[in-house]
Amino acid sequence: MKHFFHLSAALSNRQLSVFSGLKHYVLWQIFAIIVLMSLSFAAKADQAGDQAIMQELDTIQTLSDRNNEEGLRQLLAFKNKLPADTSPAIRLEILSVLSNLYFDAGNTKLGKQTIKELEDLAKQVKLKDALLILEIYEAYDIFEKSGFATAVAHLEKLADVVANSNNVNAQFRYRATLAGFYSSNFRFDQALKQYLDMLKLSDQLPRRQVQAKMATWGLISGLYLQMKDPEKALTATTEALSVSSASLAPKAFVEISISRGVALSSLKRNDEALKEYENALRVAQEEKLPYFVALALFNIADQYLIKKDFKRAESYARDAMTKSEAMEDNWGIAGAKVNLGLALGYQGKTKPGGDLVKESIAFFDKNHAKSDVEMIIGELSQMYEAAGLYKEALEQVRQQQKLSDEIFQSDRAKAVAALQEEFDSEQRKRQIEILAKDNALKDADIKNHRLQHMVALLASLVGILAGCFIYMLYRRSKKLNEQLQEVNSQLEFHAVRDALTGLHNRRSFINLMVNRTGRVENERREGSYRNPDCMVLMDIDHFKNINDTWGHAVGDVVLKEVAARLKAVVRDEDMVMRWGGEEFLIYSPKSNPEQITSLVERVLRTIGEKPFTHEALVIPVTVTAGFISVPFSDVPEEFCDWERALQIADMALYLGKTHGRNRAYGLARLLVSHEDALPTLTHDLAAAIKDNMVEIIEVLGPLQDLAPITVSGYQAATQ
Repeated sequence: MKHFFHLSAALSNRQLSVFSGLKHYVLWQIFAIIVLMSLSFAAKADQAGDQAIMQELDTIQTLSDRNNEEGLRQLLAFKNKLPADTSPAIRLEILSVLSNLYFDAGNTKLGKQTIKELEDLAKQVKLKDALLILEIYEAYDIFEKSGFATAVAHLEKLADVVANSNNVNAQFRYRATLAGFYSSNFRFDQALKQYLDMLKLSDQLPRRQVQAKMATWGLISGLYLQMKDPEKALTATTEALSVSSASLAPKAFVEISISRGVALSSLKRNDEALKEYENALRVAQEEKLPYFVALALFNIADQYLIKKDFKRAESYARDAMTKSEAMEDNWGIAGAKVNLGLALGYQGKTKPGGDLVKESIAFFDKNHAKSDVEMIIGELSQMYEAAGLYKEALEQVRQQQKLSDEIFQSDRAKAVAALQEEFDSEQRKRQIEILAKDNALKDADIKNHRLQHMVALLASLVGILAGCFIYMLYRRSKKLNEQLQEVNSQLEFHAVRDALTGLHNRRSFINLMVNRTGRVENERREGSYRNPDCMVLMDIDHFKNINDTWGHAVGDVVLKEVAARLKAVVRDEDMVMRWGGEEFLIYSPKSNPEQITSLVERVLRTIGEKPFTHEALVIPVTVTAGFISVPFSDVPEEFCDWERALQIADMALYLGKTHGRNRAYGLARLLVSHEDALPTLTHDLAAAIKDNMVEIIEVLGPLQDLAPITVSGYQAATQ
């Protein structure tokens, strides 16, 4: 991959056309996977020293998910102190992670330099798995020089080599790359099949499984947006969010939130789209991800253009341009200039606004993004028309029509050339048959008769050939539709239960909440609104330590035992879910708010009072929780819905983590009006508590006799 690392799937309605021409779109498709994961050249560390290095690398990468700037600083220091005998596979792994953190920090130059260092090292040490992955990515260079067909042919030749490889990462990367080229060449059914295979492979990856699965669902969402099917794109983002949450995978969460905003905007659900973009911006700012901050600002500006709030569109576009300039991201700058120019033009500043848009048009034209240029010119003409500059608007319309004709003629010429080549080949074959028979004729009269007969036969064959060709196209189209329907059927929500624990999964809860609004309104009218629903969000303390010490099999045993103990303490009408990873959620409908504290006490005691046992092992297990009622403190749900309440519960859980774990924090009631409290409460719970805006309940878990689990003499990172 030579360039265009800034591109993203999370594009607004206009962006899907303006900033995702075929060339740019395929490069984004794979980058969406790469930025969320490392290449994982070291599938398994065999030496004790390498194992320790991989554990520390995992800790740093987990930190970078929350604070990219600090993660980058620690990784550079870690890289400089590597032992001299560190294996090449581990060095490649570290370079791969380092390049990703550079790109997330907006430092494209250092990111590319690190990738070049990685390529040189892989070729120098001749590591088989690394060379295979680099050979897969060679398709991009081939694409730059020779186009789609040659790049796809290169990848398809590698199919057997990849299939025979035991490296799951290589198989995963291969399918991601091939799917990107397929989707960019409108072979949607084949792209979708590759993505489904990637979902299966993601569970077998040695590292970053959650991020891989979320990124794959994001790619599926982008594919459906490309197919003009925003409903299915939205469903795919729901699947992605059922895998994990912002607290566990913030980078992937931001990417998915923006993709979700695109789908909502395409469905004209503009307020919901704006909420998704703002949520993505908040998380990106908290986690110090400048590239994603710029991308979220761009989308917010574009959404305000759609809502015709041009002053806000101008403000956010300027912020997006400032962020992109700081990263020296020329594509981001050009995109922000389009939004800024349109916002200025619609406010009456037509000349400076038009000049900014024209600068971007020149940039995209220079980079051969004709479809992008065609769309931007169309928007510029609309701006001129709104300003009453009909002459300028007509000029832009004519340019747009000319460019549209060029794009159409170019695409049509390619299609006609392919059909003509196929027909000419068949025609040459028939001509050879005619000449062979003609040379065998001795008599002139017989020759003339046979010639006339063959001419008539040729005409018939041409007609039959044309009919057969049309029939074959019909059959192929029908077959592709059937395959696409079959693949789509596999994408229907698989089950409402978690396979490991048997609990309800995240999707089942989301489906329940979607249908909740009508019930709440009825209860409000019937006077039973005083018994709100309650939610308790829990996370197993030090779960990574358990996996690192005794392995994932023991970790699975702990997850199943936690599920069994939770089911034993709730009411029949309560719903227990595995929320994701080591997170669990209890949903208790129509509960007395005073009873929820008792439920939380039982949960902490039931989990933490008696250690878990497995064969000869005795494993101390505790949980940390956050809980809240919905509606909260009589605040109408249009101001604090279940999603926002769950976000607050997540912050309460994190507060419990920072205060020693094995405890729960719950929100009892607001101490000020919700208009004053919610802006702070939904972004910074600690600040809301400090400012005496909310009353907090603290529930302590049982005392532990056993010391916390340790790995290699030091306590492992919090999960």
